[in-house]
Amino acid sequence: MHVLQGDLLTLAMEGHFDVLIHGCNCQHTMGAGIAKQIRTRFPQAYEADLCTEKGSHKLGCISTAHVHLTDHSFVIVNGYTQIHWRGAGVKVSYDALRSVMWHVKQDFSGLRIAYPKIGTGLAGGDWNCISVIIEEELAGENHCLVEYLP
Repeated sequence: MHVLQGDLLTLAMEGHFDVLIHGCNCQHTMGAGIAKQIRTRFPQAYEADLCTEKGSHKLGCISTAHVHLTDHSFVIVNGYTQIHWRGAGVKVSYDALRSVMWHVKQDFSGLRIAYPKIGTGLAGGDWNCISVIIEEELAGENHCLVEYLP
């Protein structure tokens, strides 16, 4: 796992990555955290989410949106890592995260993949556990954690 500091969305727009992964709930909200930023800056990612059926059956699955800019493009992966956003405690499912990363590797192997600390903010997950899952599932891939720095 490579680690960069910066703004993941800006770096993707500048052409540093081919695939951007973020964690979503299964309720069509994208209403907080980086999901909200993605919904605002890249509405096609929210539209891809809305094309899926709301509910826990999609936990561990992904939806994708292609962002085409003037000189390059990239894919946003909505990774369904939690059922909902309500309540206290850990909301991220480590099994769902593992499945999301497996899907990413199957669909985007060989590309430059980037992500924030998925599942650690509002979802309450433990980065030590999450980083191990990502390392295992994306083994052999060019993937990068982007730690937010404004």
